Amino acid sequence: MSAVDLRTLDRAALPRLAAGLRPRIDPAELRPRIVHFGLGAFHRAHQAVYTENAAVLSGEPWGITAVAPRSADVVRALRDQDCLYSLTERRPDGSAVRVVGAVVDALAMGPDAGAVDALLAGPSVTVVTLTVTEKGYHRSPVTGGLDTAAPPVAADLAAAAGGQLTTAIGRLAAGLAARMRAGAPPVSVVSCDNMAGNGAALDRIVRDFIRASSWPDRDTILDRMAHAVAFPATVVDRIVPATSEADRAAADAALGLHDALPVTGEPYRQWVLQDAFAAPRPPWERDGALFVPDVAPYQLTKLRLLNGSHSALAHLGLAAGRATVADALASDWGERLIRGLCAEVAPTLPADGPDPVAYADDLVVRFRNPAMHHRLRQIGSDASLKITERWLPALRELRARGRSTPVLELALAAWAYGTRPGSPLSDPAADALTDCWRSPARPVETVRALLRAVGAADLAGDDALTAAVADRLPALRAGRVEI
Repeated sequence: MSAVDLRTLDRAALPRLAAGLRPRIDPAELRPRIVHFGLGAFHRAHQAVYTENAAVLSGEPWGITAVAPRSADVVRALRDQDCLYSLTERRPDGSAVRVVGAVVDALAMGPDAGAVDALLAGPSVTVVTLTVTEKGYHRSPVTGGLDTAAPPVAADLAAAAGGQLTTAIGRLAAGLAARMRAGAPPVSVVSCDNMAGNGAALDRIVRDFIRASSWPDRDTILDRMAHAVAFPATVVDRIVPATSEADRAAADAALGLHDALPVTGEPYRQWVLQDAFAAPRPPWERDGALFVPDVAPYQLTKLRLLNGSHSALAHLGLAAGRATVADALASDWGERLIRGLCAEVAPTLPADGPDPVAYADDLVVRFRNPAMHHRLRQIGSDASLKITERWLPALRELRARGRSTPVLELALAAWAYGTRPGSPLSDPAADALTDCWRSPARPVETVRALLRAVGAADLAGDDALTAAVADRLPALRAGRVEI
């Protein structure tokens, strides 16, 4: 039976489902107490699952209003399904499917700006979470603060007095400002994106926006925020591939209903949060989340080992003609790459964090999962933002200590090769990166130009590094990965 012949997944259709396929809680019992920016698959497969399970285990009505910064189509599709969707866990021994009901409403940030602001300023919402990807923060690669010269940010600052805001940061800042003016209770704002020190980074960016605004009471707002808004740091982990047509068909078949927005994920999930909340929150620890005084050891380990390995696999795998993470692990170099990168980067990690050798063991098992089809092109996108977090700080530390960095050099070469004109990868800096290839310079000069383009002028000036990276390019052009 095709999707057009199936009834749409919605609340009225839930009684048709077997008990094991239904949400773990009746969605009608939940209330909008969390606002989440970013309606992508990762949030729906990670924070929403933790929140639904916390509501079940505690009996507290924690529901999520999800805000899409850009895609009104996703909002419409989710609303058509009463904000229900299915999650398929891809296990090596077979998939498990169930419907998730933690999202109670969906809003489009632009058209529904009034509703978003009312929620952010209202007393019932005590947690705001974000998954807007690294580029959604509009950080300056030089200062780490808000890039006020970025066109979307500059437009939002000009519109902040009452016009249309288009960035999640602008909308969040405006909502928090309204909350401070209204004297609403404290709130915690939680970045769930892959950035080192994501809580402090978000805190700074929001404050930079308010400071740069034309609001006459901006100093008062900032003073009140110091006591009423917390920005705890977090580490999130679950591999959530882009949903394919095959995934959609499989979800429909499992449910006997049509789900326009299914998500899939690996069985593994982790959430580590800084125990520094300013207001009531879901008891996510009841579902296995870990609350700690300092997430930095976990964050740095995840960023440099898992995310760093993912990016290395993506760029090397694409150069070698591989399509997915599992394809890359099936090569004769995939496991050696993961273990080699983890061993190389391990000296830069805190001693009180996870064990790098055991972490590498887990990564090999997770990446090898034959049920996962995580596409390398998805992971390799926006690389100019990702590698500045995942590779370059570790590379700087290691080279400052005089250590050799052959695996990171190989990964950098694969990234450089993937920036050439005609590359299929999407990147916000694509024009600047491809320009580095247009002059008939020696390969080492191209490598230097690429590093300068991503704000790494110091590494561009490292002659031994740039020469080593350039020396790797011929093999990659031939589709060979030499470790």
